[in-house]
Amino acid sequence: MSETVVVVVPDAEILASAVAARLVVKIIDAQAERGWASIVLTGGRVAAKVLRAVRELPAADAIDWTHVDLWWGDERFLPAGDPERNETQAREALLDALSLDPARVHPMPAAGGPDGDDAAAAAARYARELAAAAKPGSSELPHFDVLMLGVGEDGHVASIFPEHPVYHATGTTAPVHNSPKPPPTRVTLTLPTIQSAEEVWLVAAGPDKAAAVGMAISGAGPKQLPAAGATGTDRTLWLLDRAAAANVPSKLRSLR
Repeated sequence: MSETVVVVVPDAEILASAVAARLVVKIIDAQAERGWASIVLTGGRVAAKVLRAVRELPAADAIDWTHVDLWWGDERFLPAGDPERNETQAREALLDALSLDPARVHPMPAAGGPDGDDAAAAAARYARELAAAAKPGSSELPHFDVLMLGVGEDGHVASIFPEHPVYHATGTTAPVHNSPKPPPTRVTLTLPTIQSAEEVWLVAAGPDKAAAVGMAISGAGPKQLPAAGATGTDRTLWLLDRAAAANVPSKLRSLR
C-alpha cells in the first residue's frame, strides 16, 4: 500500500539541500539494487535550486551518472535552447556538469524540431520514446524511481491544470493547448503516467503555495486540484518549507 509522507523544513534553501540529498541517496540505492536509476525531472525555481545543490554534494560522486536515465514531466513547447524550457534550465543547473550517457537523457521534443509546431505530434513522439524504454511486454512506460513535481499556486502539477481538458487525457503523454500559464502550448506526462512512478515527490516553497498544498493534502479532488492526484505506487512525498506548509495540519507533518 502506498504511503504519504509530509516533510517540512525551515526555508527554501534548506528544502533544496534536503531534496538534493534525498535524490542522491535514492539514485545510489537504485544503482546498488539493479545497476541503474530512472528519474523524472521537473522545472521551476525550486527544481533548479535542487539540481544546483546536487552539484555541491560530495555524495553525488558515488553515482555512476552514465547509468542514470533522465526524463521530464512536462515541457514548454518552445525552440531548443530557449531559456524557458525545463531542459535548458536543468542542463545549466546540473546536467552539463555531469558525465551522462546522451542516449539515456530524454528531453521532450522542442518546437521547430522534427514535429514543427505540432505539439500533438511531439507528445506522441515522446510517448513512443517512453514505450521503447519499457520492459518488453510489461507496459508503455519504463520504471521511474522518482518523479519530481513542483506545485503551482493553483495546484497544477507538470502541465496538468485545474479543470483543463488535459486532465482527462488517457495516453501516457498529451499536448497542452491554451494553458492558463504562459506559454500556452506545452507537452506533459498525463496523470496516469505520473501515478505509475515508484515515488512521487511534490516540492513546494513559499507562502503562495500554502493554499493549494493544504487543500491537496487535506483531500481535494484531483480534477479541481491536480496535485491531489499525483501519487506514487510506493510512496508520495510532500517536501515543503514552512511557508508552503502553513495550511497543513501539524499531525500530518513528519518533520518541522
